[in-house]
Amino acid sequence: MKKKKSTKVSPNAQIRLIKGRLDISRSGMGFVIAEDFQKDILVKPNDFGKAMHGDVVRVQVAKGGAINRRVEGKVVDVVERKQTRFSGDIHISRDIAFFQPSGDKPVPDFFIPADQLNGAENGDRVIVRLVRWDASDRKPIGRVESVISAKDEADMAMKELLIENGFALEFDDVVIQEMKQLDDRISQEELKRRKDFRKVLTFTIDPVDAKDFDDALSIREIAKDVFEIGVHIADVSHFVKPETLLDQEAYQRATSVYLPDRVNPMLPEKISNELCSLRPHEDKFTFSCVFEIERNGKIRNQWIGRTLIHSDHRFTYEDVQNTIETKSGKYLDEILLLNELAQHYRKQRFENGAINFSSTEVRFQLDADGKPIGIIVKESKEAHKLIEEFMLLANRTVAEFIAKINVNDKPLPFPYRIHDTPDDEKLKPFVAFARKFGYSFDMHNEKEVAASFNKLLKEVSGKPEQHVLEQLGIRTMAKAIYTSENIGHYGLGFEHYCHFTSPIRRYPDVMVHRILQDCLDGHPKAEKKLEQWCKHCSERERAAMETERAGNKYKQVEFMKQYVGEEFDGIISGVSSFGFWVETVEHKCEGLVSLRDINVYDDFFHDESDYALVGAFTKKKFRMGDKIRIQVMSANLVKRQLDYAWVAEGIGPIGTKKIKRNK
Repeated sequence: MKKKKSTKVSPNAQIRLIKGRLDISRSGMGFVIAEDFQKDILVKPNDFGKAMHGDVVRVQVAKGGAINRRVEGKVVDVVERKQTRFSGDIHISRDIAFFQPSGDKPVPDFFIPADQLNGAENGDRVIVRLVRWDASDRKPIGRVESVISAKDEADMAMKELLIENGFALEFDDVVIQEMKQLDDRISQEELKRRKDFRKVLTFTIDPVDAKDFDDALSIREIAKDVFEIGVHIADVSHFVKPETLLDQEAYQRATSVYLPDRVNPMLPEKISNELCSLRPHEDKFTFSCVFEIERNGKIRNQWIGRTLIHSDHRFTYEDVQNTIETKSGKYLDEILLLNELAQHYRKQRFENGAINFSSTEVRFQLDADGKPIGIIVKESKEAHKLIEEFMLLANRTVAEFIAKINVNDKPLPFPYRIHDTPDDEKLKPFVAFARKFGYSFDMHNEKEVAASFNKLLKEVSGKPEQHVLEQLGIRTMAKAIYTSENIGHYGLGFEHYCHFTSPIRRYPDVMVHRILQDCLDGHPKAEKKLEQWCKHCSERERAAMETERAGNKYKQVEFMKQYVGEEFDGIISGVSSFGFWVETVEHKCEGLVSLRDINVYDDFFHDESDYALVGAFTKKKFRMGDKIRIQVMSANLVKRQLDYAWVAEGIGPIGTKKIKRNK
């Protein structure tokens, strides 16, 4: 067995610079995570220099002369700021003003010059933009952008989550002024550039509370058992032109953020909910994929281009689901045919290697003030799958079209949506764990792994181990990203795939529309910055997901505050060396049972191979997926944290005093 290389440096070691992202823990210790360096680099608080959490930095480490595993470094340069806007409190004393940022990561106080207060008064909650932090500055220099007005604590929390993750709350006045100049009138010249579908039956299918409708379906029979089906997408690129202020703002945001009580849009509301939204009974500019499809699902022909549509009806998913189930309702024949075709394409996808993962999603019922009063588990029914399959078909069709185009004998750079094969290091322990339940995996190649996943997901349905195996299976998967280096989409089983169907809420779709039009015009051009743009969009997508996850967690805590002291059935949803997480069966709200509380009962250790905590003396096991009884001990909104206690049969909550709820 080879000895592990030691990585602590000796006094005689040479100096080298490593580029990576600085991650500062709540305790204040920092780690630089670099792609081209095997170990995370420890950075102590005094060595942060001018860097803050999330910044891309260059860190100085000693090269060679390793003595032990730890590598320590010192930040010498900030390459890129993760965040330039911060929320917090302003403190003014005479002519001196300081800004204290909020959040769970350590951030230094800012100095605010008197002429940069922008009307803020002592004690105000404000948004401050970082102006500079040069070598000669003891503290960061900032300026107040605005005073945050919030109707309550929850409203303030949602706004601060957005700011902390780099999303602006408002659009600058200059962006709004530029938007007001947009013209949605249909000129004769524009009409000549487009196919006119306004007389073809067209409708949208969206959630009941949707305000922006960026996709529509049209359908008409063109021969016996042959149908023309159009997937029509809002033509955002008609209004948002490259290098405009609107485009720059959309690129910086890169995505809309969907919080439980609001949407923080990528584009101003007039564009997302009015100009581009495919509202019923209005003529709209669209970009479309139109297919000639036989009743058996065979695609005879396809066309891609700019169009003009007129939506005849706005369906909700519930409307369409009711039509499918009752065989009655508006446009019955068309809905049933589209559903039949969607089911055919779905079946075909799984036969070709797509993986049939499904995860439980919850939606909060909110009162008029945004307070959570209930939780609804969202089900993916046939109506949802109908839309999903036609959107997948359009996305794949556009990617396949572009993949055939070369520029200077090289494939045209294009923002593909790719999904890599599972990581062996994550897959192997999962396969071993699934084997304990009697499920086998064929590991010979990626297609067999996908087939094994689908077999497992089908066989596990309705069984006690379903939840744990589905969740662990999802965790083995790589994250989907945007890149010009196409390797296909493993989870969907597609060789070519992109995002074309949601340009109102995703910037990569806008890029796809522009490149696609260049190709249709016969003038494809290779954009040198495309990979940089793809990376930015992937990063903003992750930031949006983190914001949404934190927003949902906040609402969970807010909802569960009323149940402190009460007991519920739950499922262990995760295990670590310091405790385990439990998701309540009734509410799908996750909280932590701390190991320090159950250790009074036994000496538990973490068995990583079995995803379990095991008692050294009693052999009592808490394993991911196990059913358990818990008591809600506390609900901390500031930390967005629920604390649960394990309720042992006949004993009560272990390691805590039982709380009686005041009725």
